[in-house]
Amino acid sequence: MKKTFQMVAKTLYGLEHVLASELIALGADNLQIGRRMVAFEGDKSLMYKANFHCRTALRILKTIATFSAKSSDEVYEKVKEIPWEQYLDGKKTFAVDAVVHSEVFTHSKFVAYRTKDAIVDYFTEREVERPSVRINNPDFQFHIHISHRDCTVSIDSSGESLHKRGYRIEETEAPLNEVLAAGMILKTGWTGDSNFVDPMCGSGTLLIEAALIARNIPPGIYREKYAFEEWDDFDEELFREISSDDSGECEFEYKVYGSDISGKAIAIATRNVKNAGLSKYIELDVKPFQKYEEAPQSPGILVTNPPYGERLNPRDLMALYGMIGERLKHVFIGYTAWILSSNKDGFDKIGLKPSAKEKLVNGSLDCEFRKYDMFSGKRKDSKNETGEHRLELKKITEL
Repeated sequence: MKKTFQMVAKTLYGLEHVLASELIALGADNLQIGRRMVAFEGDKSLMYKANFHCRTALRILKTIATFSAKSSDEVYEKVKEIPWEQYLDGKKTFAVDAVVHSEVFTHSKFVAYRTKDAIVDYFTEREVERPSVRINNPDFQFHIHISHRDCTVSIDSSGESLHKRGYRIEETEAPLNEVLAAGMILKTGWTGDSNFVDPMCGSGTLLIEAALIARNIPPGIYREKYAFEEWDDFDEELFREISSDDSGECEFEYKVYGSDISGKAIAIATRNVKNAGLSKYIELDVKPFQKYEEAPQSPGILVTNPPYGERLNPRDLMALYGMIGERLKHVFIGYTAWILSSNKDGFDKIGLKPSAKEKLVNGSLDCEFRKYDMFSGKRKDSKNETGEHRLELKKITEL
């Protein structure tokens, strides 16, 4: 019988249910959804698969101990009871971080400090060589999570955050996080059954994630290393079997189209797409959104992440959002459009009634991901028909 254990998959706010669906598809049991995380049970094979296949996971943590504590001293004593020689020896380095949501424990750094002391003292008291603490690139990263008085100690099986796929060799300013991009696409329900368009594509993250989803290519194929490969119980043959299995990949009969007003952005996107090996499926063009006179064959889906206001003055920004609504209504008939933004005034300027709204976080910004069904016919849902909202497209400057 395969040995199962508790794990926690970390994600971005708003993507918890998407990640839970991914984990269920991989065979996870006893899921519990929390804020920015999903707890689940599985075996070593599932841990490897979750790292390699999950598009919306930031990292996969393996739980090694749970206990209750009422003080930092009690945390220290409980951590010292963990059999640390199963994970560390004197030749290894480690680091500890802490997340605390508690009326008893108010300083996460102090909790991390006491946990680190307990690990070091565990080895010192046994008069064996102790492992060293290293903040950057340690061999092992441990996490302690405290909710009220409930404490969970975990080991990070991923290493570098899983959003760092490995295909991006260059980026534009403020690029979209790969996990967020994949989560946005999965939230739309699109799986490659139509054309996909991002008319403000920047360095191409949405395009690449869309092509990976359409072809069902795991995001881990570009990844060079995971933390679990350094563990004593690493099963190299099992992981090779998981990472080399391409039986789930499928053909993509449509196209992913990306464009941007910036020639520099398209040059960067072209290099990233080529590095990902997806040039066959992604077509790129230097074109301002307002220059779209015809959309790729419908039905199709448009997903984009326009500027929120950091690099445009308010008047130009509102003109930009008005233009988005105008082009959607007149050019992308038959499409479903999804737009991510933190700018509520901008959404109002789009002038179309959304059929769905999802709350997401992009970096530190609270955003909404809004869906627009672009039916042909009446225009009464559009504010953009009034002179007050009519565009002056020439005022939209290069981003």
